[in-house]
Amino acid sequence: MQGEQPIDRQFGDLSVTRLIVMAGLPGAGKSTIGEIVGARLGAAVVSVDPIESAILTAGIDADQPTGLAAYLVAETMAEAVLQAGKSVIVDAVNAVEGARLQWRGLAERTGAVLRVVEVVCTDEDVHKERLAKRVRDLPHLDELTWRAVEQSVEGYERWIGSTAAMPRVTLDSVEPLGVNVDAAVRFITGA
Repeated sequence: MQGEQPIDRQFGDLSVTRLIVMAGLPGAGKSTIGEIVGARLGAAVVSVDPIESAILTAGIDADQPTGLAAYLVAETMAEAVLQAGKSVIVDAVNAVEGARLQWRGLAERTGAVLRVVEVVCTDEDVHKERLAKRVRDLPHLDELTWRAVEQSVEGYERWIGSTAAMPRVTLDSVEPLGVNVDAAVRFITGA
């Protein structure tokens, strides 16, 4: 019919797949924001911690590089979602350049739009309180302590070099959850 717009013009480009990478210290709030953003955008969420828990449950020794294995499994799962034409959120600390470049490579291979949502918590007392209340119930993974977060800080690399150029927004989780979710959605969708 003349004058009718194609579906992708009426509802936005439905074919755009997005790889949304959550990053930040343990307990900063990235999983909470990621889950809500995923629900709002209809994106699958792939979280590294439950994958590592499953690897350990399968009997792989904890002295093995189970964290690295979990990141590789998460990458494989995210790639399958993207190849199916769906967007995906990867929930992980992503503390080092190698992990961050892993996601950039995945976006390049699949043609997905890459967006990084880094979550920080600038109030140490709030961060400690969240950790104290958090219960993940992941077999073989201890609940995180403030000491574990302090150790993560030591290994959390600055966004420099090629990772500095990745499209990234930093959200402070001391802001209201709704404010952060809205900011993340605007950044991811460009709206």
